[in-house]
Amino acid sequence: MIKTDILIIGAGPTGLFTVFEAGLLKLKCHLIDALPQPGGQCSEIYPKKPIYDIPGFPEILAGDLTKNLLEQGKQFEPGFTLGERAETIEKQEDGSFIVTTNKGTKHQAPVVAIAGGLGSFEPRKPALDGIEDYEDKGLEYFIKDPEVYRNKRVVISGGGDSALDWSIFLADVASEVTLIHRRNEFRGALDSVEKVGELKELGKINLITPAEVTALHGDGKIEALTVTKDGEDTILETDHFIPLFGLSPKLGPIGDWGLEIEKNAIKVDNSLNYQTNIPGIFAIGDVNTYPEKLKLILCGFHEATLMCQAAYRIINPGKKYVLKYTTVSGIDGFDGTRKEAPKAVVQSIK
Repeated sequence: MIKTDILIIGAGPTGLFTVFEAGLLKLKCHLIDALPQPGGQCSEIYPKKPIYDIPGFPEILAGDLTKNLLEQGKQFEPGFTLGERAETIEKQEDGSFIVTTNKGTKHQAPVVAIAGGLGSFEPRKPALDGIEDYEDKGLEYFIKDPEVYRNKRVVISGGGDSALDWSIFLADVASEVTLIHRRNEFRGALDSVEKVGELKELGKINLITPAEVTALHGDGKIEALTVTKDGEDTILETDHFIPLFGLSPKLGPIGDWGLEIEKNAIKVDNSLNYQTNIPGIFAIGDVNTYPEKLKLILCGFHEATLMCQAAYRIINPGKKYVLKYTTVSGIDGFDGTRKEAPKAVVQSIK
């Protein structure tokens, strides 16, 4: 039996940042994740994807963000159960929970924080004949290493942030980048849409809209695509086809835990620091939903911070926590080390 203060289901960015915030409150964390390494989608799907909305980082690769979060939290000595899926949960007479994985590993904690991102996920695949024959043979649903596309011809299909961001990024990597979308309007960030327009004018991105890829061609690997625009078909030669139509999320076994679910997300009360309908179980990050919810990593960080305050009150009933800024109090790690806050510089005014 693994015992901890906060049991975190999901070791993506939100779950990893929870370790740090809990550590400041002297609370121990243990994380469960079905993936074999921490980082969630940032490690498994797009480690080389640039992220632009992390405070203090004009740009950071998803894999580097994971490394930084692990480094930030390691002083608080979190535990990990990786490569195992949280399967069942049982509430005990003392109010704590026992979570058992699909491999039988048991964990006990007074607080459970579900930070499972989108849950288990599958790429949304375009309805094309014989698509499975080309998977991993020039057809990829995720970009793990951009260097695979160095000096190659790449066609990206999609209209969201991933399609836009990767088109921009690969414009300096691939010999030719073509972005195809079935509409003239894109769903992604306005800045990214404008950047794609600029790269189109510079001849670094071929933009074909409104259009769709309607057939795949090649002997054992992708060699060409049929692109249909305005009812006319064109054969477009390429080395790689990357349809980025998003992910189809599934909560998996967590959906059977008695939690209130809305549109495949866990309903929480943001006035109760993201607690679910079961006291002691919280949901933070992309896995939760509440009015005006935004699925952003930085919002997950905010939710994790407030959730830890609620967890502290559950674990230490009647004990008041006095908030101190880390710039004043420093940080005490569980390993006995201490990072002192810098001494204040006082300037006298004459």
